[in-house]
Amino acid sequence: MKTIEEYMRLPYRLEIVPDPYEGGFAARYPELPGCVTVGETLEEAAANALDAKRAWLEAAIEDGIYIAEPNDKRNAYSGQFKLRIPKSLHRSLAEDAKQEGISMNQYCIYLLSMNRASRKTH
Repeated sequence: MKTIEEYMRLPYRLEIVPDPYEGGFAARYPELPGCVTVGETLEEAAANALDAKRAWLEAAIEDGIYIAEPNDKRNAYSGQFKLRIPKSLHRSLAEDAKQEGISMNQYCIYLLSMNRASRKTH
């Protein structure tokens, strides 16, 4: 069995989503069942997630519970893909991003994240 510090260094996937009922954000490590926390801001949720991860791992080690290691699926994805869209949509997205003062890439990531988060709450 690994030490707590060895487990803390492993790249467990962290999910943070808006909490539509209580406000703020909910955070969890899907590979560590029941390792869930919340925060008023993204930063607070991320910091609380690290604390929750450490507490979860400490309890699992103490109780002799099996601790799964992170999935290697993340290595199969580069984080990039090409997408062909109509020129009118491209223009609309570029204009909206400019109005928000962010890059079109950041704006599209925001839109995709919000859509994904809204699907998980229904």
